[in-house]
This record gives sequence, C-alpha cells and structure tokens, in this order.
Amino acid sequence: MSRRPAHVTSGPYAPPVPRTTRTVTSADGARLYAEIHGPESAPAVVLAHGWTCSTAFWAPVVRELATDHKVVVYDQRGHGRSPAAGPAGHSTHALADDLVAVLEATLETGERAVLGGHSMGGMTIMAAAERHRLRERAAAALLCSTGSADLPAESRVFPLRSPQGRRRAHRLMLRSRAPLGPVSPLTRRALKYATMGPAATAEQVEACARIVHGCPTAVRARWGTVLDGLELTGGAARLELPTAVLTGTADRLTPPVQARRLASVLPDFRGLTELPGLGHMTPVEDPGAVSGRLRALVQDHLRSTGTTGAVTAEVPHGTRQKKEKTV
Repeated sequence: MSRRPAHVTSGPYAPPVPRTTRTVTSADGARLYAEIHGPESAPAVVLAHGWTCSTAFWAPVVRELATDHKVVVYDQRGHGRSPAAGPAGHSTHALADDLVAVLEATLETGERAVLGGHSMGGMTIMAAAERHRLRERAAAALLCSTGSADLPAESRVFPLRSPQGRRRAHRLMLRSRAPLGPVSPLTRRALKYATMGPAATAEQVEACARIVHGCPTAVRARWGTVLDGLELTGGAARLELPTAVLTGTADRLTPPVQARRLASVLPDFRGLTELPGLGHMTPVEDPGAVSGRLRALVQDHLRSTGTTGAVTAEVPHGTRQKKEKTV
C-alpha cells in the first residue's frame, strides 16, 4: 500500500480505528486498501469517496453508522493507501471494477449492502450499474453530491456568464498538475470557497484541507481528466436498484442541477434531499443528514426480521418521489 494519507488526528473528523483492514485486488491487478468498521453481523453499508479524498473523508459518517452497522470504506486507486495505477488504469470502467472487487472481498457469501457514493464515488456506482455482481450485492444506493455528465460547463467555482468560458476554466482546474502546497490560511479559504458552504466550520475546513492536499498531484490530474470527459447519464438510467440522491444547495462543483438530472433518469428513484446552504462536502458538513439517509435505505431495503437480506420496498418500482427539503 502507499504512504499513510494525510488527515486530522483528533476530534470528530479524525478517522476511527477499523475493526479490520483488507487488501483488495481489482480486475487489472490494482491493489486497493479497505477498512471494515462496526459489528460483523450487522447490516452492511459500503462507502466510496470522491476525487482527491480518502477513507478519512467518511470519518464522521462512519462514527455515526458503525455503532449498529457493518461499514466498509476503501481508498479509490491512487488515493490514500491505494497505490496509483498506470495511465491506462484511470477510467470509469476501472472505478466500476474496483467497487465490484471491494464488494466481493468484504461481504460474506450472500451478504448484500447499501451503497453510498460521494462525488466520484457516486459516479463509481453509476459506472457499475450494469455489472451483474453489483446487482447481486447492492440492495440500494445513495448518490451524494455527484453528477453524471458535463461537469466543466455546469460547475460554478468560476462564476463566468459564458458556458464556454466556464467549461474552459473548469477544465483547466480539473486537469491541473499545479501543486496545492501546504495547508495555510490562504489555501483553507480557497478550499472552503470551492468545495464547502459558507457556514462550514474551521474544524470541517481543516479536515477537508488535510485530505485534499494529501492527494498526489499526478493522481489528482489523471482523475480530473476522467471527470472532464464524464458521461454517465446512461449508467444512471440503468441503475436498477432503489436509489436516493442528496445535494447541497451551495455546491459549486456539482450544483443541484446535476442532482435533479439524476432524479429525472434513475429508474427506481427514492427521493431527492437538498441541504440548504451546504456545499460539495456534505458528508463532512452534515454527517447526520448523510448517515440518516443511509440508515433509512438500510431500514427500507436491507433489514428484515433479524436478517440482512433485502426486502421488498414500500414504494413500487419506478415511482417518482417528490423532492425533500432537509435542514
């Protein structure tokens, strides 16, 4: 595995100690670092983090869920403790392979899980939509602060009037190999503006800054190039499992228009939660809201009279639910 990732070491945003860890081998031989938290026999939740993040990003959500859930988190290739892949190993196909490999390696025979994906982690779930093993292993999913296509044109980090200008500016940002440098007052302000809501606390900003600045520059640029050309709307339309969507209304990286597009194409859509004033880093900005949606999906689609088998949902397949407002 790669060097120890950067993160805060104390407080609610510090990663909890896992019950066990695994080294998972993906289809192309890439090695992935995975952690398992919580009781072994509890309902399972598997979480995939986003671009430039690591397992540490999920720390406050893991703390809330692991009291009564088995929680699996893993480092996407090149992030955290997972070694970087070669240039050919950066694609949405590779992300899908990695998720399926983690599910097979960390879940018991016949065990299913609720999936949660933030940003690129949500894109990972969409990319794996047609994988037979995903359909066998996943009972439901939460797509959190994510999008399916045209990210450079719809992002609002650079609030330019021209869509073409926005596309150019965000494309340069995604593909940039410029070093972020050490965490400092200036870089904290920049990170908060680009990725978090105005009410984000200094503690939350510090936790995210440590993680993002710890991502290797080449890894950031290679995955940014993948995100630049992202087209997964078709994958979302083929994600045939109960799926909820969550977004922050102040998200500049994947604005709410992306969440609403997902709500319109998901075949088994289970509700849109919009968190007023929150930015892109919703699992850190409001871990209670994110863990609450995951708990609800477990309750509706995984729990059944003392077992972890999937159960029939109350809402019929394909039913469109109204948008929720969560404060």
